[in-house]
Amino acid sequence: MLVKHLGHVPYTDTYQAMQDFTALRTANTGDELWLCEHPPVFTQGLAGLANHVLNPGSIPVVATNRGGQVTYHGPGQVMAYPLLNLQRAGYFVKEYVYRLEESVIRTLAHFGVTGHRVANAPGIYVRLADPFAHTALTGPATPNDPFKGLGKISALGIKVSRHCSYHGLALNVKMDLEPFQRINPCGYAGLQSVDLFTIGINTSWEEAADVLAHKLSALLAP
Repeated sequence: MLVKHLGHVPYTDTYQAMQDFTALRTANTGDELWLCEHPPVFTQGLAGLANHVLNPGSIPVVATNRGGQVTYHGPGQVMAYPLLNLQRAGYFVKEYVYRLEESVIRTLAHFGVTGHRVANAPGIYVRLADPFAHTALTGPATPNDPFKGLGKISALGIKVSRHCSYHGLALNVKMDLEPFQRINPCGYAGLQSVDLFTIGINTSWEEAADVLAHKLSALLAP
């Protein structure tokens, strides 16, 4: 998989480029992984509800064709967009999502952080009280609040067209987290968003991106 570092690029330009790449690719087109960060933007998934955008202010809201609800992208966040032929890779969408999440879990582990999945809530979460604890989650903290005591550190949303994926995942490294308070992140009111810096990991965007790219390249291989 060819890894491309795009730098700091507008979201709408990248979104269009992903669609164009996917529309034009053939059975022989090589897979690519695009890494970048975006200026502040809220992106809304296909199933996104307008009432989950509470107070966007001057930050634009962009409707997209990925799955999921609203999320925020901004400086200090690694965006990873795998442009992958899933048919050629040999696995289905559910397995693809699992591998994306596992890549984030292993990236966090590189920094000593334990990432967790939450059933029916794509993305990766950490324990706010002890992000380094290795004990597995045993289930919802309460029936009414499956995210009690957790913070979301990575959001995930994908699109598959003609067996080929685009969009991808976001890993919060060191960013202004305030805009997350202007939305119900991924459709969950009150869900707290965190980054590596706020849980005690002071690393650079470049290092986090390189580790994530390495984990994605290994786990997304056929």
